[in-house]
Amino acid sequence: MDKAIREAQERGEFDNLPGAGKPLPGAGEGYREDWWLKQWIQREQITGAVPATLLLRRDVEDVDDAIARCRTESEVRRLVDALNERIVKSQRGYLDGPPVVLKTLDPQEFVRRWFARRGEG
Repeated sequence: MDKAIREAQERGEFDNLPGAGKPLPGAGEGYREDWWLKQWIQREQITGAVPATLLLRRDVEDVDDAIARCRTESEVRRLVDALNERIVKSQRGYLDGPPVVLKTLDPQEFVRRWFARRGEG
């Protein structure tokens, strides 16, 4: 295999390829589990409406910001419970969009985070 590549290089078959001399896309960025998802959205030029499973994934990623806006412990619990309901629907295939693998969230853990953020934990 190395010989075939070397010979192709010598013949100039890799010269003037698109992107030659440019950094690789994503070089220097940290690894993200959803890299394929971002590429899919860009490749398919998806704009406007986002599939429910992708909205759910974003909401789970942003849950800490959402709980920071909660005013009471019961609001935190309701928010996490609502996310868990959507996660279960996704796990059962009831939400539209590409599959996303998410585990249900521990409401008590997010209550602890909420209290800690408020300086009460």
